[in-house]
Amino acid sequence: MSRLFHAGRAGTALAVALLLAAAAGCGDTGGLRNAGATPAATGPARLWPELTPASSPAFEIGEVDTEVVEGVAVPGDGIRAVDPVAVVRAEIAARPDEYGGPGAPYRGTAERMDDCAGGRAGCPVLDPYYRDLTGDGRDDLTLGFRLLPGSTTAVRVYTADRHRLVQVMAWEDAVSGVELTGRSLIIRSPSEVAGYEYRLTWTWDPDQRAMLLTHDEMLRTGPRTHPPRPSASAR
Repeated sequence: MSRLFHAGRAGTALAVALLLAAAAGCGDTGGLRNAGATPAATGPARLWPELTPASSPAFEIGEVDTEVVEGVAVPGDGIRAVDPVAVVRAEIAARPDEYGGPGAPYRGTAERMDDCAGGRAGCPVLDPYYRDLTGDGRDDLTLGFRLLPGSTTAVRVYTADRHRLVQVMAWEDAVSGVELTGRSLIIRSPSEVAGYEYRLTWTWDPDQRAMLLTHDEMLRTGPRTHPPRPSASAR
C-alpha cells in the first residue's frame, strides 16, 4: 500500500478499487464489527500524597562530572591533534591511587601503556572516535580504554575549551557496546538477569556544559524463559 500511496491520486484510486473488489469477492459487507469490551483507561495512582515533596537530593551521585585535563593542551581547539595515549597517561598521572603501585585496582593499565608506543596488541587504549556532541560545530573526542586487570572498560568524552582539554563525561563498566547518536552516547552493559541488558544514555546539556545521564534502562534482549517446575518431592 505504501508504494501505491506515493504513486499519486490515480494510484490511490486504483488501490481503493482493488480493495473494494477483494472485499466483495470475500463476501464481506464492510460493516462495523464488535471487537468486544474496551478496557477502561486508568491514570497513574499517586502514592503517599501526605509526603512533603523533597526540595534537594539526599545523595550526591555526580550528575555533572567535568574537569580540565592537566598537561594536555589543544592548540587552536583542534581536538583531532590531541594524542589519545597522552590523554590516558594524564589520567594515570592524576590518579596514582587507582593506577600506581601494587595495590592500585587498575595498575595493569599503567603497566601496559608502553605497548601503545609500538602499536602492539597489548595497548589498553582503544581507537578514538570523533563527533560533534556539544553542537559547537567542532569535533569532540570519545575515548575508551581497558581498566586492567579485569574486564572493565572506561569511556570518556572530551571537548576543547579555550585551548584546554575538558572531560565532560566519564563512566566505567563491563561494556558490551557503545554507540553515538545525535548529541548522545549510549553504553550497553550485560545484566545479571538472564535475557536483559542495561542501556545508559548520556546527552549533552548546554546549560551544565556536560554530558548528563538522561536515560537508565533495563531492556530485554533475549527470549523469555520460564522457571523450572518444582519436582514432586519438593511439593
